[in-house]
Amino acid sequence: MQARSALFDLYGDHLRPRGGRAPVAALVRLLAPLGIAPPAVRTAVSRMVRQGWLDPLRLASGPGYSITPKAARRLDEAAARIYRTGRVSWDGRFDMLVLASPASRRERQRLAANLSFLGYGSLDEQTWVATRPAEDVDVLLDEAGVRYERFTAAHTAGTPGAMGVVRRAWDLTEIGHAYEQFVAEQRPLLAAVTVRSDDEEAYAARFRLVHAWRTFLFRDPQLPPALLPERWPGTAAASFFDRHATRLRPAADRYVEQCLDATNRERRVVKT
Repeated sequence: MQARSALFDLYGDHLRPRGGRAPVAALVRLLAPLGIAPPAVRTAVSRMVRQGWLDPLRLASGPGYSITPKAARRLDEAAARIYRTGRVSWDGRFDMLVLASPASRRERQRLAANLSFLGYGSLDEQTWVATRPAEDVDVLLDEAGVRYERFTAAHTAGTPGAMGVVRRAWDLTEIGHAYEQFVAEQRPLLAAVTVRSDDEEAYAARFRLVHAWRTFLFRDPQLPPALLPERWPGTAAASFFDRHATRLRPAADRYVEQCLDATNRERRVVKT
């Protein structure tokens, strides 16, 4: 687990509902159960500040960092997809982008990852489609300096034709297998966390569960049911995720509060 990715998870799943800010000492304490060392946390924080995701600030408990408006939008969008709080519907139309691709390979890879996160799949290197328009796609492309044209398109062959487009843009077989593998890998790890487990163990297990589930934001565009295969593995995987994320939430929340309170107490002792 990379420190930068873990910080996104930490802010999105635990700190965003608590004001989106925390002292750096608490960030270090909260990522320690994941095996992430303090220098890696501080390096990742500095990088996220340079990229416009975090702002430094002075808290009563010491130096800390808060999410920027840009980060808040990204985290809220991710949370809505992780916990599926929005209704997945489709009006029969695609949002289509035709891009003038960046020259460098690294920039193309970064752009592809960001478009995938927003729910777009590629028909070729220049043409991307989504079953619903993403609010931030214009901002993303403008910030990347990419020239583009944007269209709304409906397939003349209706749903069968649209399903053909979907299968060109996304490898649903591969995504389905990834969901099955997710459940197979997580099941024994989560079974080991019982009512006898302490809060730190439950927090770490839930963190890894959410972290693994979050990777599907870059792989699965959460297509409307009309465009999915029958017995879609993502449905069973989502139920599995929801059940265990809910079960472990109280203990994870207690551990987060313990870490934040401990940081505040240590700061008061130092001042005294």
